[in-house]
Amino acid sequence: MKFYLVDDEQSILYVLQNIIEQNFDDEVVGMSSDPQQAVNEIQLRDVDIVLVDLLMPEMSGIELIQTIKNVKPQIRFIMISKVQDGDMRAKAYQAGIEFFISKPLNIIEIKSVIKKVEQNVQMAAQLSLISAMVNKFNTQPDPQSQSVTDQATTILKALGMSSERGTSDILHVVKLMKIHHLNYRSLDLVKILGISNHEKKIMEQRMRRAIKVGLVNLSNQLIDNPYDEGLGNHANNLFGYENVHAQMLHQQGKQLTGGRITLQKFMDGLIDEESFHD
Repeated sequence: MKFYLVDDEQSILYVLQNIIEQNFDDEVVGMSSDPQQAVNEIQLRDVDIVLVDLLMPEMSGIELIQTIKNVKPQIRFIMISKVQDGDMRAKAYQAGIEFFISKPLNIIEIKSVIKKVEQNVQMAAQLSLISAMVNKFNTQPDPQSQSVTDQATTILKALGMSSERGTSDILHVVKLMKIHHLNYRSLDLVKILGISNHEKKIMEQRMRRAIKVGLVNLSNQLIDNPYDEGLGNHANNLFGYENVHAQMLHQQGKQLTGGRITLQKFMDGLIDEESFHD
């Protein structure tokens, strides 16, 4: 795997480099204490995983991730921080990080997190290959299932989920649900995709993170447009309005916890034709 390191402390960069390159299969292809320089270099280089500090002068780690994801959404991010604030960490996960590494650095934690993210990268590559094979053999796609996928794509774009990694998984599963005429609970992804239960769990984690972004964005839209009937329909069909309402209160600072997401409800809602009518 190829790594890029970003931290305003030079000593941290060298510690991370030494730990990563103990594994001969891993290579640090660049590192910088200047976040803008890091953005420029990451865009030009072949990078699999970026380790980035949360709080840096001029540009935060979250801003760096958002900038790079617009250009290279496939890159995985690990965030390094001494900050324990729950809201800040939530924003980092919404931006697309895989894991947090706490400061002061712990070698065992670093190695464990890097191993998990490397496994995620490898499994995503396997799922991409499986998806390509499915598409190759499915040379005569069902127009109806294609229509549903197009409708789902439109909804996910409206929810601001297009750039999330889990969105491609969601669309692929929607297509499988329509092809097999099954709801999400009845769909055996392990059997259909030929993946392990662990790989399925990782895929569902990506989907949940994407759906959470959709919940947050939809709640913001409803705060600004509380009487929009189309938004209300999406709220009820995809999340359950009580969860959207809880998320709205949370984002307005009126309660500590936000709404919950249910993978099955969201996926079944995308298939339900009624949820497509604005």
